[in-house]
Amino acid sequence: MRSLWTGSIGFGLVNIPIKLYAATQESSLDFDMLDKKDNANIRFQRVNEKTGKEVKWENIVKGYMLNDKYVVLTDEDFEKASPEKTKMIEITQFCLQEEIDTIYYENAYYLEPDKSGSRAYALLRDALEKTGKVALGTYVLRNKETIAMIKPTGNALMLYKLRFKHEVRAHSELKIPSTKSKPAEVKVAATLIEQLTKKFDISAFKDVYNDKLLQFIKAKAKAKGKTVAKPTMKVVHTASSDLMEQLKQSLGGHKKTTRKAS
Repeated sequence: MRSLWTGSIGFGLVNIPIKLYAATQESSLDFDMLDKKDNANIRFQRVNEKTGKEVKWENIVKGYMLNDKYVVLTDEDFEKASPEKTKMIEITQFCLQEEIDTIYYENAYYLEPDKSGSRAYALLRDALEKTGKVALGTYVLRNKETIAMIKPTGNALMLYKLRFKHEVRAHSELKIPSTKSKPAEVKVAATLIEQLTKKFDISAFKDVYNDKLLQFIKAKAKAKGKTVAKPTMKVVHTASSDLMEQLKQSLGGHKKTTRKAS
C-alpha cells in the first residue's frame, strides 16, 4: 500500500510519527466512457480556455480568486499557511464512540507507526483499549482540514475522517408527515424486529449485484449483438392493506421476501 499522508500524532507531550493508509477500496466494475457511434474511448483534456491548447499536469497550478485577480499557490504555500496542521494530528479530547452520530463518518484509514514511534503507538492503542474511549483531533489532508477520530482495531490504530457539523444538512428541510404510530402497531413491529435481530456479521452481506452484472455482460458478449432477455420483477402484494394485518403476517413468514425475480 502507498501512504497518503506522513506526519505525527500529538498525545500530550508524546509525539508519535505515523503514516496514513486508505483502509477501504472500491469493488464496483470499472466502466469506460465510449462514443456511441464507434465505441471509441472518450478522452478528457485539460485545456487553456484562452488558447484552446491542452495543458500538461506539470504546468497546472492552483489559484484563488481574490478581488478579481488570481493568487497562485504552491504546495509549499499550503503548508506555510499552517505548518502544524499539515504535519500533526493534535489530540484535543477523548470520548465514547457511541456519542458520535454515524452521519459524521466519512472515510476510514489505517495508521502505521514509524520505527521510532512504535512504543508510543502501542501505548496509545492500549490506553484507548483499556478506557474504551476514542481520540479526537484535527489535521489537514489534501489542503482541507478535517476531524480525526482514532480508535484501536486489533493491534492497529484506525483513523476515521469525520465531517464538520456545517457539512451535514438538517433534515428539517424535508417534508416529513407528523403521523403518529398506534401503540399496538409499535408493539408488533418491535416483536418483528426482535425476530430478525442477530449478531452483526459483515461477511453475511455479499455484493450480489456486481456478480450478476458481470454475468449479464458476459452473456451479452456471447450473444454477439442479439438481445439478451431481461429478467422481470413481480411484486407480491400482501392480502390486506391494513398495517396491523401486514405486521402480523410478517411475524409468521418473515423469511419470505416481498419481491422475487422470475
